[in-house]
Amino acid sequence: MSEAYSGGCACGAIRYEIASEPIFTNDCQCLTCQKKSGTGHGSYLSFSGREKVKVTGEATLWDVASDSGNVKTHAFCPTCGSPVYLTVKAMPDVFIVHVGSLDDPGRYKPQVVTYAMRGHAWDRLDPALQKFDKMPPM
Repeated sequence: MSEAYSGGCACGAIRYEIASEPIFTNDCQCLTCQKKSGTGHGSYLSFSGREKVKVTGEATLWDVASDSGNVKTHAFCPTCGSPVYLTVKAMPDVFIVHVGSLDDPGRYKPQVVTYAMRGHAWDRLDPALQKFDKMPPM
């Protein structure tokens, strides 16, 4: 395993460290990600094994039903408003972080684009990435 993934919110009130490699990385163009990010997509790293995740600080939580019907719990900082991580009720062992919350976002290497059916022509993602109209099975 390489160096742990670490990150947190803009003001530093919430921090995380993950001692594993991501199992899935994606740029998501669903409507929720567009609205939450204020742009055309959100970028994420998904990790398996919640026991390998250390989180400090208290996040505000927001539950949203995704396009697939799964309930996602979005965690953001109540002080600075930064989105930091999310969990999915149907996959309790998975911990997902926003790429922008990483201490080193340059480590992010997207594998796929999800919810490409919701994408906009002006949101130019890597054309070499495989695109899925919805979420593929993980």
